[in-house]
Amino acid sequence: MKAILALSDGTVFEGEQFGATGEAIGEVVFNTSMTGYQEVLTDPSYKGQIVTMTYPLIGNYGCNEADVESIGPQVEGFVVREYSAYHSNWRSKWSLDTYLSEHGIIGIQGIDTRALTRRLRVHGVMNGCLSTDDLKPDNLVAKANAWHGLVGWDLVQRVTCPNPYAWQNSYQSSVISHQLKEDLLNDNLLTDNQKVFRRKTEPTTDNYKVIALDFGIKYNILRQLTEHGCEVQVVPAQTTAEDILAAEPDGVFLSNGPGDPMPVGYAIETIRGLIGKKPLFGICLGHQLLGLALGGKTYKLKFGHRGANQPVKHLETNRVEITSQNHGFCVDIDSLPNNVDITHINLNDDTLEGIQHRECPLFSVQYHPEASPGPHDASYLFSRFTEMMG
Repeated sequence: MKAILALSDGTVFEGEQFGATGEAIGEVVFNTSMTGYQEVLTDPSYKGQIVTMTYPLIGNYGCNEADVESIGPQVEGFVVREYSAYHSNWRSKWSLDTYLSEHGIIGIQGIDTRALTRRLRVHGVMNGCLSTDDLKPDNLVAKANAWHGLVGWDLVQRVTCPNPYAWQNSYQSSVISHQLKEDLLNDNLLTDNQKVFRRKTEPTTDNYKVIALDFGIKYNILRQLTEHGCEVQVVPAQTTAEDILAAEPDGVFLSNGPGDPMPVGYAIETIRGLIGKKPLFGICLGHQLLGLALGGKTYKLKFGHRGANQPVKHLETNRVEITSQNHGFCVDIDSLPNNVDITHINLNDDTLEGIQHRECPLFSVQYHPEASPGPHDASYLFSRFTEMMG
């Protein structure tokens, strides 16, 4: 079936549909990872975006029950150069086409993703409309231009958990049976993640009680916290500082999430109420919200950082870490107060990648040390968090 991707600047790409059919609108971005497309698809930080993979062959190892970062795919649409209809891997359960189709995500293949990526790099990310229904380019360009975009839109409300839940090693996606695939689309399951990811495991010894504010948290962050000796309680993004402090946690984690941090004012107020009272560790959107709570400012990057190969310099050690990243907004270095130190810098564009406070027990990074997919250079940050709580 024919599919068309139209950008708001009038550029049109014609290709073939795979996955679901229909129409999707979002911000068109690109990811430079060579593998890990299932983790990319299920990362809540991609809510509101149509993702283009720069690696030309996608789908050759299929999809499975384990490599998910949330309850299901979060992207608005998926763009690849060549979709591999034949998938071969001992862990594979479904083809990428089946996986996207069952979750209602439209895919397009057979377009020049190199040309698309170059346009986004030169002109910046832009709105796009992906359709298999309306095949009139002018109509799709008009729809892309009419879309409001990500700036000023609180996307956290679309991905945060509705109710608190306790995360344990038992919450593993590998236990989803083939029969539960359709159930993942059932909104009733979204009210209780425990119903989906429950299995019997050996009891673990937990040393630190951590409350994780869910702005769109990736499962691998929760796995990493658990592996580092934390008992994690995940709470909705709207949870107040008073409620968090009343639970008497040893530390508070500020999660990743999608979109513009500025509209998430309730989370900024919560974080302000926690500064100096509990150890804080933020990643991605959590880092941006912490920067705003400390008095800084944020701005939108031209085309963002998305991939598993981004170089970051740790200023304290002068070591270069290869990191996994996914963000389109950034904290302004010059806006930070004097009591906040810069700890990490992006070597591609010198943008801010990490901060710490001189007096209060808190730090944050813009990139993803949980690295799913990606390298493990920055996994030491989870140990630093537990040391801070200790």
